[in-house]
Amino acid sequence: MNNFIKFLVKAKKNTYASNSEFGEKRLKDMAKELTFSEDDFIYRDRYYGSKKFIGEEVVFVGNKPYWAMNYFGGCINNKCSASDIYIFLKKCLKKVNSKIISRGPKKFEKNEFIYINKCKGNVEDFYGEEFIYHKNKKVYKLKYHGGLIK
Repeated sequence: MNNFIKFLVKAKKNTYASNSEFGEKRLKDMAKELTFSEDDFIYRDRYYGSKKFIGEEVVFVGNKPYWAMNYFGGCINNKCSASDIYIFLKKCLKKVNSKIISRGPKKFEKNEFIYINKCKGNVEDFYGEEFIYHKNKKVYKLKYHGGLIK
């Protein structure tokens, strides 16, 4: 389990959190996909949409699905630039760690942005929500859930 968690944290930091949306692979069904692999682990993050989006992260071990997370959310306020929101979100997601592997940290603040992540459960079975506030107004929200596949 420790090797899996270390891999998942590394994969998350080295995919969407590190790349621009233009570095993603575009699939025929209009999905955008990022992948990362190391040893026997393969991580795939595939999503649809931009301002509002839905997606799934899956980790495979030896070509068998082992862990997955689904998510849905996006920008909810047109008064703040979606580009600015997603630049800030990537900074938050870069702070993923072995204690909260779902998304970003519990809280992160920078300039006029605040990120809040409310997660329940553990790597085996979890759900949560994340929010971004700009100048104390909610501009982004996302819901997620996932766990081990047995």
